[in-house]
Amino acid sequence: MSVQRRRGQPARVWSTKEILDNRGNTVVILDDDHPVDVRAAFIPQRSGKAEVPGQQQINVTRMIVDAHVEGVTLWSRVQWQGRFWDVVTPPAYHHGDRRTRHWSIDIRERP
Repeated sequence: MSVQRRRGQPARVWSTKEILDNRGNTVVILDDDHPVDVRAAFIPQRSGKAEVPGQQQINVTRMIVDAHVEGVTLWSRVQWQGRFWDVVTPPAYHHGDRRTRHWSIDIRERP
């Protein structure tokens, strides 16, 4: 495990689960009962500030977390630095030996 992830910043990740609704459709929802506390490295990717009324601030950060975190999809949510973040790209798995394998997840701050 890299030093950045071992001594990284604490975050809480909510994975997703699939359920059946009243009509028999498969629906993806947050698993509110089982959030996972992790330590991760965070790398700022891009940001944009609202300069004109009606625009919004965009803040995207890459989260690098251990490979043991499972169930993270585009509908997952992350709490980091007291704010909530949405996953904006599918998590990318980077394979390596036991110390270097990890997930890269791009997250966007919720407005």
